[in-house]
Amino acid sequence: MTQSVATSAMLTRCVSLTETEPRSADLGFTARTQACPWPKAYGGDMVAQAAAAAMRSVTDGKSMNSMHSYFLRPVDIDAEVHYDVEVIRDGRRFATRQVRAYQNDKVTYIGMVSFAAGGSGGSLSSTAPSDVPAPESLPSSAQYLDDHAISDANTMTEVSKEYWSVGRSFDMRHVPGPVYLDIEGGRSAHQAIWVRPFDRLRPVDGLSDAQRDLAALAYVCDYTILEPVLRALGHAWAEKGLVTASLDHAMWFHRTPEPGAMDGWLLYAQEAVAADGGRGVGLGKFFTPEGIHLATVVQEGMIDAETTGAVK
Repeated sequence: MTQSVATSAMLTRCVSLTETEPRSADLGFTARTQACPWPKAYGGDMVAQAAAAAMRSVTDGKSMNSMHSYFLRPVDIDAEVHYDVEVIRDGRRFATRQVRAYQNDKVTYIGMVSFAAGGSGGSLSSTAPSDVPAPESLPSSAQYLDDHAISDANTMTEVSKEYWSVGRSFDMRHVPGPVYLDIEGGRSAHQAIWVRPFDRLRPVDGLSDAQRDLAALAYVCDYTILEPVLRALGHAWAEKGLVTASLDHAMWFHRTPEPGAMDGWLLYAQEAVAADGGRGVGLGKFFTPEGIHLATVVQEGMIDAETTGAVK
């Protein structure tokens, strides 16, 4: 189900779309969800694929500046998804697209994507955390999990252990520590993660390298955005009875990464915003090692610790 070699090829497959006839819009594409050890597909697949589909519909040089997503139904793993792109508006400075994803003849995802041509007006940026250890001083997910045996006390299996270790295209290094099996580092509402693809990102047909890099940000952001909420509430991913699911998702792309920046480390600073009623909201910001603020993410997710199974 997962890959034993650490590579970013899964991301490449995720955002490699095939153009097809639209169902009821202007453009149509198909893509496949990645394999994962949970009952349903990873939500970042839909966000990244919808972003790629929308970007392929913009041909005048505008860059994606924001994206708002709703996850309506679970999506099958390692299965085809159809994306319809509707051209809502093409203006001089801004363009808007709506993306709908279909599987099994049902709408599974809806997204609105905005594109901007740029302009003047000044520059402002959030400040990156200053007390985060260097990624080289932190254990990778694989190194952390190598030191932890599978136990009946949690839901970790050999398959999920391999997936967390090498199956997600990106090396992820947690501060203060992972929340795979336990709440390493305590129940804080804040955490940070260094992320870097396991190897250089490959070209993607239909996307420029700059567009591929934005799709990569959209892809990787969903893996851990609910973790600060889980950390603050005291839940680990492998906790028996924990069920999570992405509900809605918003992302703003403040600056396009410089060429090659996505091949190196990025700092993903995160915090829990709120949790109640079986839902939680996480906030995240991506920074370069030099402190340049690239993107901001907000996501609401379902967090249910009373039923059995897991969907994320």
